[in-house]
Amino acid sequence: MADLKEINIAELKSIELLAKQIVEGFITGMHKSPFHGFSVEFAEHRLYNTGESTRHIDWKLYAKTKKLFVKKYEEETNLRCHLIIDNSASMYYPKTKGELISNLSKIKFATIASAALIELLKRQRDAVGLSVYSYKSEYYAPAKGSESHRRKLFVQLDELLKSTSNSSTETYQMLHEISEKIHKRSLVFLFTDMFQTNKNQEELFDALRHLKYNKHEVILFHTFDSELELEFNFDNSPKKFVDVETGEIVKIYAKNVQEKYQLQVENYFNDLKLKCIQYKIDYVPIDIRKGFNQLLTSYLIKRNRIL
Repeated sequence: MADLKEINIAELKSIELLAKQIVEGFITGMHKSPFHGFSVEFAEHRLYNTGESTRHIDWKLYAKTKKLFVKKYEEETNLRCHLIIDNSASMYYPKTKGELISNLSKIKFATIASAALIELLKRQRDAVGLSVYSYKSEYYAPAKGSESHRRKLFVQLDELLKSTSNSSTETYQMLHEISEKIHKRSLVFLFTDMFQTNKNQEELFDALRHLKYNKHEVILFHTFDSELELEFNFDNSPKKFVDVETGEIVKIYAKNVQEKYQLQVENYFNDLKLKCIQYKIDYVPIDIRKGFNQLLTSYLIKRNRIL
């Protein structure tokens, strides 16, 4: 298997093939880790319960094991999941010179991560839906478990991987709209960098609470570049910083504001985490420089808790 870090995104024939490589590598790592007890393959049978119908007993398996097992059907094992991707302009940061998987923008990372989740969901027999938004809803598909449905989602992610955006967004507005579309109880994954104007922070948390309506479980994948957006690690030459969504320009020496910037960002991250704890939302900070295993593990842990 090729080194994932050396894969060139521009040369990909299909994001589905990359997703399979990521998941295969993840499963191999799971077998060598403390998480090896988690099931990463779906169960085909369950023990027979006395008194229920015998029509679905697997008699061939009984002949081998002398135990009664019932064949499990999709409706017994399915979890409904819904992926939501923020496709606003800020997610296209940082602008990278190459297309290696080790050097991605936030939107490319979120897109590939979503494809990997779909592949893992397939192996667990979980149904999956997808929403993509910027200043408007760009794509919506309800959760389904068929192979043809998953292919449609992969096609959409292939297109997203090649797209550009200069759109601003107020995430809270779009989350309210998406929340109204997800009717059946689901595990919801949200990929966003959480960039909002300060005046709309409370509205954002209200929208996250709305996502939990109808007993949905929510995992917030807070997507960021740690070196640039968290540490503000730029050389100390005069630089022009441009807000990719508003166009506002600030000219500064990075080192002059680095300490104050880091403190403010750290406070924001902590506040976000505490709010999520308050609203019983799983908060998972996703550094795009650290690969995909953290979010795949988060899904498996959550799945084992709620099933």
